[in-house]
Amino acid sequence: MGPTACGKTDLAVTLAARFPLEVVSVDSALVYRDMDIGTAKPDAATLAACPHHLIDIVAPTETYSAGRFRADALALMADIVARGRVPLLVGGTLLYFKALKDGLDALPKADPAIRAELLARAAAEGYPALHAELARFDPASAARIQANDSQRIQRALEVYRVSGRPLSELRSGAGNAALPYRLIEIALMPSDRAALHKRIEARFRAMLAAGFLAEVRYLRERYALTPDMAAMRSVGYRQAWRFLDGEIDEIQLYETGAAATRQLAKRQITWLRGWQGATLFDCLQADHADRVADWLSEQLIA
Repeated sequence: MGPTACGKTDLAVTLAARFPLEVVSVDSALVYRDMDIGTAKPDAATLAACPHHLIDIVAPTETYSAGRFRADALALMADIVARGRVPLLVGGTLLYFKALKDGLDALPKADPAIRAELLARAAAEGYPALHAELARFDPASAARIQANDSQRIQRALEVYRVSGRPLSELRSGAGNAALPYRLIEIALMPSDRAALHKRIEARFRAMLAAGFLAEVRYLRERYALTPDMAAMRSVGYRQAWRFLDGEIDEIQLYETGAAATRQLAKRQITWLRGWQGATLFDCLQADHADRVADWLSEQLIA
């Protein structure tokens, strides 16, 4: 696990070359086909040397949920173990890791009409206003959801509207199922937040130079996309959509895209600081891959 731009993919490739591992991606954006540059998807050479499961499995117009991830990941893990190998789950979508580890509660299905209404209100009033509304009837959920976390605010409000009960009340743990594996949990964390920010900014510039805008134009031409779809709400794609619609200029595209990615990293780091059971490694240390590999060799034979 780790924040964006911390080097998870490079570490996974290094570990897979040394141990009998198969990589399972834990990334809510890498599941989408044709979204390559903006998601920092591993290139063809990397995937040829180290295949990744759960990449390029749905169209950008589809919805992929934590529940679907858990079912897909468990099936893959069983297959990998049956082949005498070890699943290596790699990514930055901490909600997916939590769903896999702790299970999922039985929550109401999405209601398209209510979701459309909430999206319209968010466009008119802003997500901080919706967050304030959430705090009135579900203070527990509002306390753990940031005021600009659009997807989680929307889902919490939707659950309340559909069920009449707060999301925090429904998250009782009743839907949890024990994970039938021993977990070895590794988290890459930066010792210097400013250094990670420089990596993020350099990577976003590299994405733009590699043709990220052309990728988004192609996606808009090929698929019946709208800006409120989950794929297009991904960091970077949201800002590129606004640029292509003429809402922001090139400088604003870079500034807002980099800022949104920094905010994503901040949320991931905050989540990981409260994560129980993970061994932390400094992703900024030059020899961190060797340190992780040496530590993992001891864990695998324990």
